[in-house]
Amino acid sequence: MSFRKIDSLDAQGKRVLLRADLNVPVRDGVITDNTRIDRLAPTIRELAEKGARVIICSHFDRPKGKRVPEMSLKPMVAALATALGRPVAWAEDCVGPEAEAAAAALADGEVLLLENTRYHAGEEKNDPALAAGLARLADVYVNDAFSAAHRAHASTEGVAHLLPAYAGRLMEAELKALDAALGNPARPVVAIVGGAKISTKLELLGNLTRKVNVLVIGGAMANTFLAAQGHAMGRSLQEAEMHDTARTIMAEAKAANCEILLPVDLVVAGEFAAQAPHRTVAIDRVPEDMMALDVGPETVELVENRLRQASTLVWNGPFGAFEIPPFDTATVAVAQSVAGFTASSGLKSIAGGGDTVSALRHAGVMDRLTYVSSAGGAFLEWLEGKTLPGVAALTAA
Repeated sequence: MSFRKIDSLDAQGKRVLLRADLNVPVRDGVITDNTRIDRLAPTIRELAEKGARVIICSHFDRPKGKRVPEMSLKPMVAALATALGRPVAWAEDCVGPEAEAAAAALADGEVLLLENTRYHAGEEKNDPALAAGLARLADVYVNDAFSAAHRAHASTEGVAHLLPAYAGRLMEAELKALDAALGNPARPVVAIVGGAKISTKLELLGNLTRKVNVLVIGGAMANTFLAAQGHAMGRSLQEAEMHDTARTIMAEAKAANCEILLPVDLVVAGEFAAQAPHRTVAIDRVPEDMMALDVGPETVELVENRLRQASTLVWNGPFGAFEIPPFDTATVAVAQSVAGFTASSGLKSIAGGGDTVSALRHAGVMDRLTYVSSAGGAFLEWLEGKTLPGVAALTAA
């Protein structure tokens, strides 16, 4: 991957349009998770300290081209100022006279936040006029929103072709981590893929069987693979219509010399509820009236053995219904083992996806893996082998 980094940017006195992702969780006007803001702050601070006039743009929620008051970015001003330790100015629009006047008023080292880019219908349509309006605000474009890079929008792709374009520190870190995961990984490579449905991760599974040495399948999608092998799964969530697809994936993996590791034991219960009565059974002993909600200790041990021999891990998706104890047991156990191997044997552990991030936070290991991506859809599409427009625009610059 070849892209310009901000190391080479002479930022003094430059107006820098920084594409951020401030689409953070908000409840009753209060930000409930500052992770994205905290990860963004180092790039903003570095640019400001170099004398740049930083102009931040971002989307928030889905206003669909209309001004929806509760989808305003204005509540982010105070959070950004706190994270940066410096004032943040505000503009009521992201393009046009008001935005241009606010950008022109900035002094070196000052920071400005623009209103929601999705208040304009042209954002999601990658409208050249909106991209040009954004470009008029600045001398340089920096994209630090890998999590929005899978969308070809005016602020993520269009404007990158109109200004000298650079990757911010968060974008740089994401791209380096993903290159280490699948681009040029240290081998052996283990991938853990969980989640409910094969149908939502077909492209991911297909790409990984060609890229990794061991593919561990957990979550409810493992039930579908087990059922496809002829195991009776009781009332477990599974996709009967995907049995042929599961068998095809297993055949393709075998042809590619990729080991697929499926559960050998399961934790089953009669209901999906916290602390529901449960027991561990072999995969061929699932009662008709029960459902698999986690993998068992023998499966955890098998996974840990593969990880002990691995150099690289890519993880997307939990092993069970981790939100509800005790069905978080396997996910927590493996997460803690991954953290241990990362510290003791230098395992390169890269994880991402909404449920995965929540599960790792629940296990208390968010800061103990090599890299945890907060990107969600962009992380998944990268693992699927897709070209991300926001990244391609930077590499073409």
